[in-house]
Amino acid sequence: MNFVVVGHKPFIRPQHKILYCIVTQTHTMYLQDNSLPLSPSLSAPGSREAAFTYSITAAGVAHSVTAACSQGNLSQCGCDREKQGYHDQEEGWKWGGCSANIKYGVEFSRRFVDAREIKKNARRLMNLHNNEAGRKILEEHMKLECKCHGVSGSCTTKTCWITLPKFREIGYILKERYSEAVQVEPVRASRLRQPSFLRLKEARGYQKPTDTDLVYLERSPNYCEEDTATGSTGTRGRLCNYTSPHTDGCNLMCCGRGHNTHQYTRVWQCNCKFQWCCFVKCNTCSEKSEVFTCK
Repeated sequence: MNFVVVGHKPFIRPQHKILYCIVTQTHTMYLQDNSLPLSPSLSAPGSREAAFTYSITAAGVAHSVTAACSQGNLSQCGCDREKQGYHDQEEGWKWGGCSANIKYGVEFSRRFVDAREIKKNARRLMNLHNNEAGRKILEEHMKLECKCHGVSGSCTTKTCWITLPKFREIGYILKERYSEAVQVEPVRASRLRQPSFLRLKEARGYQKPTDTDLVYLERSPNYCEEDTATGSTGTRGRLCNYTSPHTDGCNLMCCGRGHNTHQYTRVWQCNCKFQWCCFVKCNTCSEKSEVFTCK
């Protein structure tokens, strides 16, 4: 069974002269069997970027499956059957419509995404925590929608149902969590070799991260430079926008190294007209353009 999870778009921002490439709107991914097509450059190191990638993937699976349940596209699930009858007699509204079955989506994501975490090491704890954080944030931002029923637009009775937020909203929230991600370190039980839980690295004692914190083990590499060890391709030779002040601009994209300007001339036949009799006469048009790439 294939599920289209979420598509993504790279966001780039400078920090200490380093470009961190993160994802908020992932390219369309298809999940099949137990294989998740994560980018090696993002998922290999235990970095902030890996934390974000895992959290948004887990949230994306839960969101996609829940939506499929509500739309009747899966035989194994449907609307949330617990959301039936009166919720509150005093407030005068009752459950109606098709409430999103977020419990099923989250449980499916937990079984499917977490299944590959078989090594009992610190990275497993990090990945599982970030997976759960993504799902938790999705659960916390489910929405209650209501519709009034009554004569002449009055709200004599009201039916409500639970709906999914737009996944873009979850992406932006996770992007904020990425910016606020906390570094952790593994703690091993006295008689066990494998780590049993994660604690905040700079905190005193054994303070654990919160359920919705994104956590990372290693500082992010310098994504400005090519690094085969981390999978970073660097930004040399990347196309950039000379006039843009945003993340696609040469100032940010090129990490302060400057950019090269390439001038091109495109020539083509234009304004073609049929002449009697019998040939086509065209003018020659040309257009000059500039392309900028990072040094």
